[in-house]
Amino acid sequence: MHTLPHDPYITAVVEAFTAAGLEPTEHWTDDGETKGTYCHLNAVITLDPSGTHDLDDEDVPAGTPWRHGLLLAWEWHTGAEEGWEKGPFWEFAALKADGSCQYAPATLPVTGYASPRAVVDAARKVIAREIKPNSSSMFGDVIWGGGIIGEAWERHVEVDAACEAWGAEESAS
Repeated sequence: MHTLPHDPYITAVVEAFTAAGLEPTEHWTDDGETKGTYCHLNAVITLDPSGTHDLDDEDVPAGTPWRHGLLLAWEWHTGAEEGWEKGPFWEFAALKADGSCQYAPATLPVTGYASPRAVVDAARKVIAREIKPNSSSMFGDVIWGGGIIGEAWERHVEVDAACEAWGAEESAS
């Protein structure tokens, strides 16, 4: 297993969730489709706000929110891919029993290198349904009038430089 440039950032976010009492049920990082044009870094964190993700459907009480969990995804793109902006962003979606998303991931209103606390705060607002996906949009929009939540992580410059160096190396391969 090799270390990726965004591992320290995602580790800090996972630790913030755990410290906040929302220990992730799963988390991982990856380097997407590397060695070519479509190079990107990604991470996935899943939460189980209702404590029911591992139950069979018939055992989950009717009306339980987040019955199969909440997916949080972070991606960083080189900008070389058509249709993708350069840099990082966060998204969220409700999970279905088979692990797929209930709807297209929606943008989490935090900066791409948001402080771990900001990601936790935004996820809590998603869990409470204060931030919701805009079902009438195909572009990951959300229903939320509160603007960007929190600030950037204090180590964002370091992580961005590492991601940029990784992207340059991968694109040259």
